[in-house]
Amino acid sequence: MIPALLILSASASSPFADLDAIDRQVAAFTGAPVGEIGGALTPVDRRLRLAPCRSGLALSWRGNGQDSVVVQCGDPGGWRLFVPVRRPATMAQAPVEQVVKRGDAVAISVAGEGFTVTQPGMALEGGAEGDWIRVRPLSGAGPTNRTQELRAQIVSPGTVAVPLP
Repeated sequence: MIPALLILSASASSPFADLDAIDRQVAAFTGAPVGEIGGALTPVDRRLRLAPCRSGLALSWRGNGQDSVVVQCGDPGGWRLFVPVRRPATMAQAPVEQVVKRGDAVAISVAGEGFTVTQPGMALEGGAEGDWIRVRPLSGAGPTNRTQELRAQIVSPGTVAVPLP
């Protein structure tokens, strides 16, 4: 009985988080084991050296597509992992319609409480509704440079929105 206690106390005092336990919690959260459809694509990378999480882990889906699980340590200054999930082949190959293509003219919209400002711009990347892309406002004079690039979310074909801080 004593050797078992030594093993438990050695693992409890480990300077790193138990990656096997994280894999088990992700499997319980998704309802499928590692490598199976609906489960983690692969086990958590064994090269990670994460601080032990004293307050417990919080698991949640990342985005509406449920393509990865967010594992977050609740300790102050805790860490966060994104664990990709194996999706069924039909879902993984579903085409995503790009509503904005690179080089398209877009309306860059900034909205606040009681106002909306819109400026013409150009898409530097393509994407579907909800995607975040780089855009460049069009100005009347002067050379363009990377400092004028913005990150904006596609809200509809030809329209992107920049959030206020």
